[in-house]
Amino acid sequence: METGESEQVRSMATDTRGKHRISAALKRLEQETNSLQEELEQLEKMGAASGVCKEIMNDVETRPDPLLPTTNGSTNPLWDRWFERPQDNSDCRCRIL
Repeated sequence: METGESEQVRSMATDTRGKHRISAALKRLEQETNSLQEELEQLEKMGAASGVCKEIMNDVETRPDPLLPTTNGSTNPLWDRWFERPQDNSDCRCRIL
């Protein structure tokens, strides 16, 4: 008889752990849905961002970047030959160009 009672106690302990896990998972899901609802409410209160984005883009595009040097043309003309096609095709030995 003791084995039957101990099995009932074990099954009840397992059952309460399962209930606890389920309730913890439900609580976590409720918290997640609440945070998502708050986020949606904040997004609904926000105005249209496209006008602000256009204004910022216009400001950024018209101002030069202070960290980049401004150059007119190439700084070293010898480097240009590496990025151009050869002037005379007979000098070109590669098959790609």
